[in-house]
Amino acid sequence: MSAILVSLLIGVLSGTIIGLMGGGGAMLIVPSLVYILKFNQHLAQGTSLVALLLPVQLLAVIKYYKEGNADIKMGLVIGLGLFIGAFLGALLASTLSEFWMRKIFAIFLITVGISMLVK
Repeated sequence: MSAILVSLLIGVLSGTIIGLMGGGGAMLIVPSLVYILKFNQHLAQGTSLVALLLPVQLLAVIKYYKEGNADIKMGLVIGLGLFIGAFLGALLASTLSEFWMRKIFAIFLITVGISMLVK
């Protein structure tokens, strides 16, 4: 299977997860790029950011909004924080080795998963 087709399938699956769970596509995109397409951790995380840069979630937002399940003002405020925080995170990431990038990402996923499972 070509890398383009695999990438498209990763995008469709991640988009479905984003629409279903309200975000977190990177939690699927990054491991997929690392383990399926053999990207290094920095390249996988950067590519995930590129994929999520465009308004890929617009149709999902419209659907949630029409059903009264989206607070646009709060979402935009959080978006501003994401804008600033993503830049700060990228600055930090550029100082870390791939070993530490992978470990930090894995610890984050495990922590979130256990926290959600327990609560």
